[in-house]
Amino acid sequence: MNQEDLDLEGGDGELYEHHRVVCDPNQSLVRLDKFLFDRLANTSRSRVQAAAKEGHVRVNGKAEKPSYKVKPGDVISVVLPYPQREVELLPEDIPLTILHEDADLIVIDKPAGLVVHPGHGNWTGTLVNALLHHFGDLPSSPGQPMPRPGLVHRLDKDTSGVMVVGKTEEVLAHLARQFFERTSSRTYNALVWGDFAEEEGTIEGHIGRSPKDRTVQQVFPDGEQGKPAVTHWRVLERFTYVTLVECRLETGRTHQIRAHMRWIGHPLFNDAAYGGDRVLKGTTFTKYRQFVENCFAACPRQALHARTLGFDHPRTRERLQFESPLPDDMNKVLERWRNYVSANPPEA
Repeated sequence: MNQEDLDLEGGDGELYEHHRVVCDPNQSLVRLDKFLFDRLANTSRSRVQAAAKEGHVRVNGKAEKPSYKVKPGDVISVVLPYPQREVELLPEDIPLTILHEDADLIVIDKPAGLVVHPGHGNWTGTLVNALLHHFGDLPSSPGQPMPRPGLVHRLDKDTSGVMVVGKTEEVLAHLARQFFERTSSRTYNALVWGDFAEEEGTIEGHIGRSPKDRTVQQVFPDGEQGKPAVTHWRVLERFTYVTLVECRLETGRTHQIRAHMRWIGHPLFNDAAYGGDRVLKGTTFTKYRQFVENCFAACPRQALHARTLGFDHPRTRERLQFESPLPDDMNKVLERWRNYVSANPPEA
């Protein structure tokens, strides 16, 4: 039996646990729920049954019931929402910037500084609290002690940009499947330290939690730890000491862009967790250092923005594409760098 664990983009942590299992040629006939219960760690049979009933368990691409008998060579994919601690989620009147809304889903433009989901000391003032106020109620993943209303993916607290939220369980399952099967598309704009020799490239390196600091992710290039991660990048604008790049995610690991960019020597501008909150490129002159400090003050977070999101509408099957313009803090920093480089061209 071959098994592959995958996850969905999450910012501070994934929302869904993914597994792909290929049955051995000599696999005996056995119920699907028992087969998965015997092979997936920390998973109850009722959790598997609930996932199957919601269409989250597929065999050879087709949703199957818990009673399905697995056969040799079957390819089984599973989406299991992560359990969380039980806590009451309360609606809060927090303004939302809505890019699109219909009977099935809502697309929002998340500002930097807004935590997506309650947890880790942030049990109020989150996007989920705002959504509960906006809708009155939202569906959540079945069998969970604490609901994750409408969420399929999330962004880090200090990452801004476009997000989609489902309004029904069917929509949630359909969107989760698109993220899992990588048929959705996402691009980010990031301001990173340093210049690039090329115009575009691809970063491949397994990502997992750092054994030294559990709050950050680390790249394991040999694949001995972590999960596969692929980030495609291309240069949008050069400022000698920093570069504006577009990143397209092929996978969606926690802190993927932040970890991958640090690994190749280009930490995100003002990313404190990944070493980008100090002068990494440029002169040692006090004037330049003060300029960088002023840029940090203008954008007091990692300069990362979820620019676009594309997916198929779960009900109409229409391809939808949304774009969030760069927020003011990133625009201000980019304009400062344009002016600085123009007034202080590098020596030939």
